[in-house]
Amino acid sequence: MNQETNRFIYDNRDADVLQLVLLSSRFPKVDMPFAIRQIHGKQKIKSKVPVFYNSESVIYPAQLSLEQSSSESTAQYKSSICNGYSLVDLTGGFGVDCFFMSEQFKQVTYVEHQKELCELALHNFRVFNRNQIQVIHSETEKFLEDMDHVDWIYIDPARRNPNGKKVVVLSDCEPDVSVLYPLLLIKATRVMMKLSPMMDISAAIRDLPNTDEIHIISVENECKEVLLILNQTVRNNIKVKTINFGKNKDNQLFEYYLDDESNAEISISSKVDKYLYEPNAAIMKSGAFKLIGNRFQIHKLNKNTHLYTSNELFTEFPGRIFEVTGQQGISKKELKNLVLRIPKANISIRNFPLSVDEIRKKLTIRDGGDVYLFACTIGDEQKVIIETKKLSNLI
Repeated sequence: MNQETNRFIYDNRDADVLQLVLLSSRFPKVDMPFAIRQIHGKQKIKSKVPVFYNSESVIYPAQLSLEQSSSESTAQYKSSICNGYSLVDLTGGFGVDCFFMSEQFKQVTYVEHQKELCELALHNFRVFNRNQIQVIHSETEKFLEDMDHVDWIYIDPARRNPNGKKVVVLSDCEPDVSVLYPLLLIKATRVMMKLSPMMDISAAIRDLPNTDEIHIISVENECKEVLLILNQTVRNNIKVKTINFGKNKDNQLFEYYLDDESNAEISISSKVDKYLYEPNAAIMKSGAFKLIGNRFQIHKLNKNTHLYTSNELFTEFPGRIFEVTGQQGISKKELKNLVLRIPKANISIRNFPLSVDEIRKKLTIRDGGDVYLFACTIGDEQKVIIETKKLSNLI
């Protein structure tokens, strides 16, 4: 970029890009389309990948590639679970995952079928002196067929169809990893595969029987990624690790084996006790609904209601914790009294016939405030609304 474009980007890095477009004619020496993309990219990446944002030399791709890239926290997590001599990233993209994972390897190959992304990645890797990363412009399938054996392969298949619609079935992803996976395991000792947070984990395991570990990653209680680790040896009992990156680096870990969850006994409470527990999004995605209760000696409200209760407070619980301040049924009289007492509340539903919007419309209660209402079904199949106040601020 020329000097005027570089200065324009720096001076307007926090400006409204829509307003900048209207000012294009005032800056004839500025490559405005490029500048707008860089400013927009910096704004998008500021909290997502701070390491990149803090460098003035990083160049950003089009918006879709930014949206599809991993965050710094999730990329660093991947880096923490793989290491060795050689790594190949078969779906390089913007290069965030490759950049962070390269810290654990002597020899790294970034593969990407879009030439522009290859050029950007090469530039950005050089900015950070990641000289061990070789950038290759190639189709995934072609490179995989000809490549030498490596310690690890990382692959993040595109989860959008040609019309831009998101897909969640393995065979609809590009490339189709359900077809490629036997070759992946011939070419690498271990394979890390990133899947959609909407992916049916049970279906993925059926399609990928060499799955050794499952890692489910949430950021501030929003499920972001499902990672499968594939091994050349088939494991009968798959290990599941969940992590939620909370505010102020208060991270929540929970891990178990799939068979342990299958064999666990469920404990149902006959009533709502003093405290209410809601597992974080990573645990909810994992389906460890019996084990989480057993580990913390808390009781489920109903077989199909993923909320838990106890009279003793367990502050290490990986999720949100609430103190119960009231409980009521859903008769007209009870709902009317609730509206009179609570004009504003946060509403959640668990195993309940109405949606949040339907409940809010019925109650005419505004959103927000310090009160948390849970509309749910309890042990005797009774429909109730539990009134609480939040105790934990971890997520």
